[in-house]
Amino acid sequence: MDTPPENAGGKGLKPSISVYTDKLLNRISSYFPDWNFLNRSGNSSGTAKRRRRKTCLPLPFPSFSPESTTVVCEASRIAGVLEDIMQCTFLNLHYIQKNLEYWHTKAQGSNAQKAYFMICQRGPNAFFNGSVQLISDFVGEVSGVQQTYCLASSYISERINFLSGLRYHLATFLAQIYMKVDKAGEELVKDPEMSLSSLLVDMNGLFLKLEASIGHFHAVRQQSSSVDESYSFPLIFEKLPEVNQEGSQWTDCEIRDSINLIYQNMDRLNTYLAAIVTIHRKPRRVTRYWIPYTCGIVGISICSLWLLRHSSLVGSSDIDNWVREAKESTVSFWNDHVEQPLLQIRDDLFYTFRKRQKGAMEPEEVQLTHDSLHRMLQAFTEQTKGEKPPVNPTDQEMLEIVMMRYEKELMHPIQNLFSGELSRALLIQVQKLKLDIEEAMLELDQILRANEINFAILAALPAFFLSLFVIMLVRAWFKQDKKAEGRGRVARIQRRLLIVEVERKIMQLESCKDQGQEKDAQCMLGLALYYLDRLYCAVEGHARATGEWISLRQDIIDLAKPDIQTAHKLRITSRMERVYDCLLPLPKR
Repeated sequence: MDTPPENAGGKGLKPSISVYTDKLLNRISSYFPDWNFLNRSGNSSGTAKRRRRKTCLPLPFPSFSPESTTVVCEASRIAGVLEDIMQCTFLNLHYIQKNLEYWHTKAQGSNAQKAYFMICQRGPNAFFNGSVQLISDFVGEVSGVQQTYCLASSYISERINFLSGLRYHLATFLAQIYMKVDKAGEELVKDPEMSLSSLLVDMNGLFLKLEASIGHFHAVRQQSSSVDESYSFPLIFEKLPEVNQEGSQWTDCEIRDSINLIYQNMDRLNTYLAAIVTIHRKPRRVTRYWIPYTCGIVGISICSLWLLRHSSLVGSSDIDNWVREAKESTVSFWNDHVEQPLLQIRDDLFYTFRKRQKGAMEPEEVQLTHDSLHRMLQAFTEQTKGEKPPVNPTDQEMLEIVMMRYEKELMHPIQNLFSGELSRALLIQVQKLKLDIEEAMLELDQILRANEINFAILAALPAFFLSLFVIMLVRAWFKQDKKAEGRGRVARIQRRLLIVEVERKIMQLESCKDQGQEKDAQCMLGLALYYLDRLYCAVEGHARATGEWISLRQDIIDLAKPDIQTAHKLRITSRMERVYDCLLPLPKR
């Protein structure tokens, strides 16, 4: 097999691991489009720069003292291999689980939804064949709809059973690796030189067990599956040479060859899973929504032809006119609903009523009318015959005298109109009416001035709501709530659901142990580790920001330990849901 250039001691091991890890992750990203984040290259110096997954659940290694440099060196060599195996298994499990959740969602749908999926969400060929089959069954008076329901249920259940079985074996493999590492921790402290070779032999044995279990699963499913091409090739791993499995101490060259063999097996596992899961994966988004996409393309084509007919390319000036009108409308909207209202609000906030432009009625004009009426009342009271004027009378008192005199004069209106004081009384009342009207106009003007800011705000409301809508869209685009790793309400719910899944797998693990089902117990442990890994990745950024990461990280590691009692683990999950800020539910709206 190909090996990297030899270097002395442990110094040559890190480049070797880096080379093969790069090769492994590049191969994974090529087979799994959803994992493109593993291989984003920046080309500054001609060398592809790979960004790996930022974190994963830590391995249960013991802590080492700084003095034991040999132990630390050997631990780093072991961790490089085991972390890549764990990370690769977590990614494969996540890919399987994501597709399995999709098929479970489809299985819970109604018969009509299943039939719609079979006909309309599997591409144009399925749509054409399903439509032809339904029409032929309808013409032949056969229950074609019921047959479609049964076909859809069988189609979905087959994929659920396959992915569930594959997840079972992969989760068992993950649990076996974790338990091996957990048991080898003390041996690493006692005999670090022998622990690496022992762990490599154990890892090779676990790969061979996985090959046997998937091979049996492969043979069973091949007999009952309707998808023949998915079982056309088996999974075969490379084996360590017999000479390397003896208890003697290994050379650096043998260690490198064994590590390379482990990475080759990981590569083969990823190749096998990529090919076999792709056949049973959920349809791609463009396949599921091909009908809306087709309608959109047709609509865009029709709009393009319509625009072409009104463009200058065919000698029409309609588009130019529409652009000019749109520009004028935009400018008008800006002036009427943004600029002018804001300027008006500014003026109303920084200027008093006296400094504003002149209104319909000013207090000085009202005062002039009032003074004129006062003089008229005073002159009338002093000149009225037969009435004794009061001392320092008010306008109201003088007005009462005028009204009393007016009533007497009305007894002989024709005579008193020409020779009496009826005309003067009428003119005084007209002056009083003018004063009342001016005072009412002054109050109304003050009310309108006081509400000018409200009118300006009302004029600016359309622009405000439009700006708010744009800000919400931009915020949602920048925020992009990344499921459990996001910051919104949905992300918190996803994180709490991960804790629920961890609790469920822990309880199922305990139940399997009580019933003596060792294989099922290992599967439950592997699934619990998978959900803990997802929780670990989801809460790390939030917990670091709030200062809770050290404590939360230790709780997650304790939940992953196989030797801790179930009751203690359930107390940990309960505490996590109550204490840590990133796992608390948001207040109700």
